[in-house]
Amino acid sequence: MYGHSACDMADFSQFRVLISGAGSIGQRHLKNLRAAGVSVLAFSDPNPDPEFRIDAQSFVDLGNALEGFKPNVVFICSPTKLHVLQAIQAANAGSHLFIEKPLSHNSEGISDLIKIVDEKKLTTMVACNMRFHPGPKKIKELIDSGAIGDIISSRIHAASYLPRWRRKVPYKESYSADPVQGGVLLDCIHEIDLALWYSGSANLTSSNVIPATSIGLEVDGAVDLLLKHESGATSNIHLSFIQHTWRRGCEIIGSEGTIEWELKSPPGILHTEGDPKVRLYDNNGELKDAFPAESDRDQPYIDEITHFLESVIKGVQTMSPVSDGENSLKIALDARKNS
Repeated sequence: MYGHSACDMADFSQFRVLISGAGSIGQRHLKNLRAAGVSVLAFSDPNPDPEFRIDAQSFVDLGNALEGFKPNVVFICSPTKLHVLQAIQAANAGSHLFIEKPLSHNSEGISDLIKIVDEKKLTTMVACNMRFHPGPKKIKELIDSGAIGDIISSRIHAASYLPRWRRKVPYKESYSADPVQGGVLLDCIHEIDLALWYSGSANLTSSNVIPATSIGLEVDGAVDLLLKHESGATSNIHLSFIQHTWRRGCEIIGSEGTIEWELKSPPGILHTEGDPKVRLYDNNGELKDAFPAESDRDQPYIDEITHFLESVIKGVQTMSPVSDGENSLKIALDARKNS
């Protein structure tokens, strides 16, 4: 069964977790941390959602929270432009770090953060819940098992419509619309992360960026990226939040076969065109196997925080440390620079 059951989950009662940022993702993590057995929790947010009843100790200032609450783990769920600054504060206080994606909106301070993390031997994770979705998880397992031989090329895409993302916040007032920290390249950086996870380190070869003027914004609204991996493989990535239909998936072409996966509705919403599956084709082009790949909305988030907290207990790095977040961010920033 995908995920962790209550009986095999590690004891997380030892953790004192501070969540910086009481927005929607911070609230989601609070709920999931409680369900995982973390009972000592606090929030830090200067302007918390007035409709959110914070069932935890609360602070206005991160510095005061670090001093007064003394967390051993900090979840950075604040606006993107604050991620690295707040992560450095928390790391200097000796806290292990779970940082929401993207790692930052620019490269400033990241090398300082990595130095502190290394010196203090802290466990870090840049949120990558799509790695824990049954689709990408199975794809990675098939790639690593050699099911399609060596990867030759990949096509990875994610498209949706920003005005339908957050019903409580007008999209033009959301951080996604902010020229400093918004745009589809940073908001949908998961697909860049998946390309690097599947095929290894890469450089950006070319990019085309289309502004989101069709929805009244100047941030990047749709992009096409071409990556050249050190292995010799290529990845084509298409990202959009100005497309009216919701699509997410990929095609991984190997020397001995092909993997296909496609979602046509967000997690938690039932598909109307049959169950989505990861499909494995052999070197004759015949369907060899198909694997279930549907997930509810919460399970990948639960599995990622479980992986993170278990890594902290073991004193090891996670599958997505700060260095991985830096690599995917570099691709996104290079695409902006070239546009």
